[in-house]
Amino acid sequence: MSRKTDNSTAEQLVKRTRELSEAIDRLQFSAPVHVVYNPLQYAAAAHDQFTRKYAGSPKKILFLGMNPGPFGMMQTGIPFGEIDAVRNWLGIDAPISKPSVEHPKRPVLGWKCTRSEVSGRRLWGLFQEIFSTPEAFFGEHYVMNYCPLGFLGETGSNITPDKIRKAEMKPVYDLCDGFLRSACEILKVEAAVGVGGFAEKRLQETLAGTGLPVYRILHPSPASPAANKDWAGEATRQMREQKLWN
Repeated sequence: MSRKTDNSTAEQLVKRTRELSEAIDRLQFSAPVHVVYNPLQYAAAAHDQFTRKYAGSPKKILFLGMNPGPFGMMQTGIPFGEIDAVRNWLGIDAPISKPSVEHPKRPVLGWKCTRSEVSGRRLWGLFQEIFSTPEAFFGEHYVMNYCPLGFLGETGSNITPDKIRKAEMKPVYDLCDGFLRSACEILKVEAAVGVGGFAEKRLQETLAGTGLPVYRILHPSPASPAANKDWAGEATRQMREQKLWN
């Protein structure tokens, strides 16, 4: 059952998101990072539309991912932002511009991108299968990424946050930890689910002492052999075993 909608909740989250975006956009990174994308800047209109559409009520469960992928959030500004799911199921259609510096092998094409992010297709596909409509899903759930930045190597390869120098990631973690705590407070989250081990660890460290329970489901990335067998079935089983879904 959905909870009462309060537009001020979404606006608080929009405001904090913009603060995070501006602060994190100032950070600098060295090799192996070659180009950094901040979709909260060039895809701000789409992300704001998503927030205003779906963050207007308290949430029982927050799903947390790692950071944008080249064919997901880097293109659409939406966590796990696979094009078809974002446009046709979530109904997001705001214009998307370009990052200030663009890697020639990873152009931001927005809604014209023809590549499908497998992780996003699997995640949103599961939610669509179980809840049918986004309104039913977002009545008690929300989805975020821990870090809003996408990191690309010299060849255009995707670099995950755990592969970047710790000294350079510390200010990132400081900003993202603060935002995560704020988001959980704004949305009155009752439980947080890390999508994969990295997100689970960040939740555990960031929310330590808050009393907010932290859980985990298998990451849907095709890089994981376990995820390629029956990710939807395994994730559903994990949610049920942790008593998060009936």
